[in-house]
Order: sequence, then structure tokens, then C-alpha cells
Amino acid sequence: MKKVIFIVLLFASRTIAQQLPQYSNYMINDYALNPAIGGSNPYFEAKSNNRYQWIGITDAPRTYVLSVDGPTKSLNMGLGGILFTDIVGPTRRTGFYLSYAYHLKVADKVRVSLGLSAGILQFMVDASKIQLHDPSDMVISNGVQSVLMPDFGAGIYAYSTDKKWYAGASVPQILQEQIKFFNAQTSSLSTLATHMYITGGYRFTLNDDFKLEPSACIKFVNPAPVQVDIGVRALYKDMIWLGTSYRSMDAVSAMIGYTLMQNITFAYSYDFTTTDIRKYSSGTHELMIGIKFNKSIKK
Repeated sequence: MKKVIFIVLLFASRTIAQQLPQYSNYMINDYALNPAIGGSNPYFEAKSNNRYQWIGITDAPRTYVLSVDGPTKSLNMGLGGILFTDIVGPTRRTGFYLSYAYHLKVADKVRVSLGLSAGILQFMVDASKIQLHDPSDMVISNGVQSVLMPDFGAGIYAYSTDKKWYAGASVPQILQEQIKFFNAQTSSLSTLATHMYITGGYRFTLNDDFKLEPSACIKFVNPAPVQVDIGVRALYKDMIWLGTSYRSMDAVSAMIGYTLMQNITFAYSYDFTTTDIRKYSSGTHELMIGIKFNKSIKK
């Protein structure tokens, strides 16, 4: 019974903070946060994020993300898609989105993109993993409860084509659909909350070999407090980097990354939890792998 209560409280605390998965490597896989970023690079790219949160705690959150995006031949439109699974205890949330973005040239080396995304969300609860106080309670059966619902999102993104700076804002879960697991339900207290992400970053060139890239991501979702991610990366020849970030009310992260032959990118981050959960968890691991396609390589 104590295990069940802990799982419910764990899921509830995560839901109050935010419903969508979070990433420490948000500055690397930024398309996962904003559909307007799709096609902002002159090549197609696939990225996989794998996040294991709060290691040491039973049934802690696990998140798996696969994204693909790239431009059309004219480079003024971007297409992409995202598939993700977010698992917390007996609950599972799976989503699939397709996105479209249109890129406008507003000045020399400056573009502004407008993006839309549409997809389907599935929420599942495995009742066989839940121990009820009253075994005869039929509110939750021993089977798997599942519900499907549509979702839409939108975003705007401004950036320089030489990759010196970027700024964007996105709004996922616009519809605010109610989550109803039973056909007899006429209403539900569980609804999709509209989020807002604001991101930005700038890349300083220190010399021919080294660059410094500070970045930030601000998250809004009612009624939770505003959460801020502030990070910085030091890059060597655009091939190797080290970084750190701070996420308010959550964790401090250490990051490392490497790009092989300009086409394959590996990134790893470790979160040092700053909340009371650190008493029970050894931290959070996140691994990202990216592959670029049809990219012209300078000899």
C-alpha cells in the first residue's frame, strides 16, 4: 500500500509541475519543444532522447523520444515528426506528432519561422500494477485502461542562418482535452494543460577553436510556478563540448557531447537533484544520439 501511495504522489507531483516530458539536452534537440524549428537547418536530422529520471526510485519516470525534421528542396518550408513515450509507475503516455513550418527571410542572415503540429496522444493505466486498499473496488479493473485524443501545437522561431543566435516560443496542448478512461464518464478533473516554452541562445566565438553558447528555456503552465532552465556550453571546433545547466526547483546538470565526422552526435547529461528526492535517488541520466543526412562536409 505504501508503494502505491508513493507512486500516486510521485505522478501527481510530476503532473502539477508539468505534464510534458522535460529534457536536459533541450538546446541540442530543440525541435522537440517547438515545431517552428523544423527545417531551420539545411539538412534532415534524426535524434533520439532517452531519459531515466531519479535512478534508485522504483517506477520513476522514463522518457523515450524519436524526432526527425528537415527542409524542403526550396529551404523555405520544414517538415518533421516526433514519437515519444513517457512512463511513470503504472501510467504510460505516448504521443505522435507531425509538423509543418514556413520560414521567412526578413533580413540578411535572419529568418523567422511559423510552425504548426498535429498529433494523437494515448494515455494508459495498467491496473494490474496498482494495489487497491479495497480489493473489491471495481473503479479500476485489473486490465489496461486506455484513451486516445487529438492534440495541436504552434510555435514561432527567429534565428540567424550562421547559427549565432536564436529565440523562439511554442504552445503545445492547445485543445485542453479532458482525459476520460471510462465510457460512462461525462466529465473529468484530468485535462491537458496548455504549456508555453520560451527559448533563446547566443553563440560567442572566442577564437578559431573555442565557442561559448549560453542558453535558456522558460516554462509556463497554470497553476504551477514558472520553471527556468539556464545553461552554457563550451565548444571546441564544433566537435566536442562540455556544459552545465540549472533547472529551478529541480536539478543541476552536467553535460558532455561529441560529434563524429560532422554527422553523428552523442550527448550525455547527468542531473544532480536539488529537491528532497535526492535523499532517495542517485540522480538522472539522459542520452541523446543524432544523425544528419545529406549534409555537405567540408574537406
